[in-house]
Amino acid sequence: MYYQIKYKSPVGIMMVVCDGQQKHITGLWIEGQKYFQATLRQEPIPGEDISVLQKAANWLDAYFAGKKPQVSDLPLAPEGGEFRQDVWKILCEIPYGSVTTYKEIAKKMAVKMGRETMSAQAVGNAVAHNPVSVIIPCHRVVGTGGSLTGYAGGIDKKIKLLKHEGVDVSAFSVPR
Repeated sequence: MYYQIKYKSPVGIMMVVCDGQQKHITGLWIEGQKYFQATLRQEPIPGEDISVLQKAANWLDAYFAGKKPQVSDLPLAPEGGEFRQDVWKILCEIPYGSVTTYKEIAKKMAVKMGRETMSAQAVGNAVAHNPVSVIIPCHRVVGTGGSLTGYAGGIDKKIKLLKHEGVDVSAFSVPR
């Protein structure tokens, strides 16, 4: 069982979802994004009075007010395999107002896995399937050549989020 609330944000309506025990945030999707609620095994039910969902809404209020709430302020439990979980942990380490590349994350994953190399595409797939967008900041990942590619919520929303965090996006290109 899952519970959800709708959150009205500057980048669109978001669905914030918690687990049936009401202890962990398991999802945050922008309405209309790719893989919308893809990790859920059943339809969530309304949970406006659930404290962990209110805590997430307060986190988002702070974020969109220009404060810098920490990912660690929320109890997160995104659902996914070990590889994806490891990539999502790396995403949580990207500082507010900063970006990194898929290639850099791939290098970190290669080291973690004891391998010479790791596919940036495999990392991109894990990033794209991040079920807790914005809080787990997948919008802070860009292509090696400076392309603002690969945001499941849409490139326009990625740009808004980066600008909100003070990132100068003029140095980046938008894929066609």
